[in-house]
Amino acid sequence: MLFRRRKDARRRWRLSAKLLIASSVATVLGFSAVCTGVMLDMRRGEEQLARRTLENLASGIEADISRNIELYDLSLRAVASNLEMPEIRSVSKELRQLILFDHASTAQHFGAIQVFDAEGNLTIDAASLDPRPENRSDEDYFTIQRDHPDAGLYISRPMLHRGAYAIVLSRRIVGDDGRFLGVVVGSIRFSYFHDLFGRLNLVPGDTITVLRNDRTIIMRTPFDLDVIGKNLAEELAWKAENLKVGGAFSGKGPVDDTPRLYVRRSSAGPLYVVVGKPLEAVFNLWRTEAIRIGVIMALLILFVLSATLVLAREIGRRADAEDKLEELATTDALTGLKNRRKFDGEIEREWRRASRHGQPVALLMIDADHFKAYNDTYGHQAGDQVLVGIAICISDAVRRAGDCPARFGGEEFAVLLPNMTALEAFRLAESIRNKVQQWCEGELITTVSIGVASMRPLAGQQWSDLIEAADKALYAAKASGRNQSVLATVPKIALVA
Repeated sequence: MLFRRRKDARRRWRLSAKLLIASSVATVLGFSAVCTGVMLDMRRGEEQLARRTLENLASGIEADISRNIELYDLSLRAVASNLEMPEIRSVSKELRQLILFDHASTAQHFGAIQVFDAEGNLTIDAASLDPRPENRSDEDYFTIQRDHPDAGLYISRPMLHRGAYAIVLSRRIVGDDGRFLGVVVGSIRFSYFHDLFGRLNLVPGDTITVLRNDRTIIMRTPFDLDVIGKNLAEELAWKAENLKVGGAFSGKGPVDDTPRLYVRRSSAGPLYVVVGKPLEAVFNLWRTEAIRIGVIMALLILFVLSATLVLAREIGRRADAEDKLEELATTDALTGLKNRRKFDGEIEREWRRASRHGQPVALLMIDADHFKAYNDTYGHQAGDQVLVGIAICISDAVRRAGDCPARFGGEEFAVLLPNMTALEAFRLAESIRNKVQQWCEGELITTVSIGVASMRPLAGQQWSDLIEAADKALYAAKASGRNQSVLATVPKIALVA
């Protein structure tokens, strides 16, 4: 039982080392998963914060643009409405200017309102009583109004208008009978957008794009004339579904390859605003924090794993040390066989197992013949060599894993043979005796006597009965002339040479 407890203790030590490593790895994986989840939540939080900021920015810009376009459109509507009055043709130019443009919106970035007749000729100009002759019948802001009665307010593509880059706003003029009478035209210069965007605190890489509903770029900052007027519907690599009304998009945009977070505001007007911020700027603070936390986590993981490996190694060393101590405690130092202590534990364990399963247990008791005389004649060192030789012969003959050869004491050996019949045990005893006899040569003439016993444990019997039977058979072998094996029968001992 002592040896079983020690074996179980070794198993527990090795199992403890494995459990320690497994629990440490599970802990590391758990903390890593939690940390990764927290970092992803922080990333989503940074993205949501940036999105809300961009939405507010786009909303403010769009509100300013829509308000100015609406004010300017009111002036165009007023001029178009007044031109429908018959009396306007009979008044003087000065009075006509006063009637038409007295309530027109004026601002630094608004161009003067002009009126073109049905043929596209300039007839009235808010900037002059006698305007120079012009014909704009081929301009899109004229042809759209002429060909589409329901066009309403039309905003042209960016163009060079009256010496400055601007967008042109136009309204259709109709008579009482619904006839097309001409177009009233105004413009908003690019300087308005430059001034509007210049008041914003933008970082390098931020973009603000103003587009028509047909996805034509009206204005963009950073300003680039090659981009202004470009229609994104012609970009096959960029689809409108990427950035829906009121939505957001992360990735490369249609203008350049810089990955950005784009936000589009919903608008019922003719223009809408898209604001973009580089993803690197959006996640800059998060990336710094992620690197810091990642480094700390890596150091902690390294520490935990290192400590775990050190502890596991120490546990393994302790288990190995216990194995060595057990080996020293259960092994005979001279012969390398199991010692008496180990043998007693093994025979008790095998006896109980045989009792449970109804199996036989055999035992060989082996004794060197005339060993005391040999030892006195040749000395203890030669006697030790004889004992080692006998142990080698025994080990060479006993090959089953469950068998237990042991040094029983002095020149006496024992071999425990679980689940072996008496006849099989006797044959093995003869094999050992013959090997010892063949091994001896010259002056080293040594033989062994062997007592053989095999019992199937019955109620009330003890393993000591098996030892007693084999021991009596051994005495019988010696009494019969030595160098022979004797098989004991239970309860009566029969001598077999």
